Amino acid sequence: MSARLKPAIAWAALAALSIALIAALEHFRLPAALLLGAMAAAVVFSAAGAVLRVPQSLFFAAQGVIGCMIARAFPTPVFAEMGHSWPVLAFGVVSVVTASTVLGWLLARWQVLPGSTAIWGSAPGAATAMVLMAEAYGADVRLVAFMQYLRVVIVAVVATLVARLWTSASGTPPAIDWFPAPAWPSLVATIAVIGVGAIAGRLFRIPAGPMLVPMVAGAVLQDTGQLTIELPPWLLALAYLMVGWGIGLRFTRAILVYAAKALPRLVLSIVCLVALCGGFAALLVAVVGVDPLTAYLATSPGGADSVAIISASSNKVNVAFVMAMQTARFLFVLLAGPWIARLVAGRMAKPAEAGWSARR
Repeated sequence: MSARLKPAIAWAALAALSIALIAALEHFRLPAALLLGAMAAAVVFSAAGAVLRVPQSLFFAAQGVIGCMIARAFPTPVFAEMGHSWPVLAFGVVSVVTASTVLGWLLARWQVLPGSTAIWGSAPGAATAMVLMAEAYGADVRLVAFMQYLRVVIVAVVATLVARLWTSASGTPPAIDWFPAPAWPSLVATIAVIGVGAIAGRLFRIPAGPMLVPMVAGAVLQDTGQLTIELPPWLLALAYLMVGWGIGLRFTRAILVYAAKALPRLVLSIVCLVALCGGFAALLVAVVGVDPLTAYLATSPGGADSVAIISASSNKVNVAFVMAMQTARFLFVLLAGPWIARLVAGRMAKPAEAGWSARR
């Protein structure tokens, strides 16, 4: 076998394993199956010694697709709901972000994770966006990804169980048509926003620019009626594969051993955050009179995609309120996350950083 064929065979094997893992995760209806399956397969290959890297241009383009996907989730009615219910949303956002920041600080203080990595790993925003932001601000993207997607799975499972206990809703997403007939003008315009935005984000050296510039541009153009964001499922799948592989292929055996040792404490911190958010939901029910299931899903710390599916499956849930709080929290973390990470990691977690450096 020629040396030139080996990378092609390795990529084909990685794709095959990814498809198998994605199918398994989809069978159990776990959230973010495309991204998690691709990442898990890449971790296996990287730990086995495979030397593969996703081309930077493809990784940046995938970030642009993720940015437009997030922008599509910000329709005008969500912002209208945010304006209407802002005092309640402010309480929910500040409470959940404060709780997650304190837990992140404790993880850093107890030297479970390095300071900035612990803060970004605990951040209750959209998991993929938080991972990409963390990388831009110098955190260990591998450990951030490990914690973020671990929380996505735990939160989604708990939210699904709560919804099933509270209502007869199954939370089962509809079957996906992977190759629908596209609206070509909208698709071409969306791809243009992705390409131009990703390039601009890199040229102007904006942190996480390849994702943030298309996200902001897409949201503005969409909500001013200038663009209908068209993202066929196959395009999203390719983006998830690139992001999953791009992150997973950076894992090493050493980082996997460290993550495994930290796993019990990470799970404990996530369970504590879920419990605290349940307490905040109970306050919304008691003080404001929000429906219990609506309150719980609105304060659920992460997993916005799966929360949206669960919310839409029940006619007892105020979907607009749930998505308004999830969106408001994401935007708050997006804007304040870098400052919070620098403040907490720099001023309060210096002993943890020193201990981490000594152990490396």
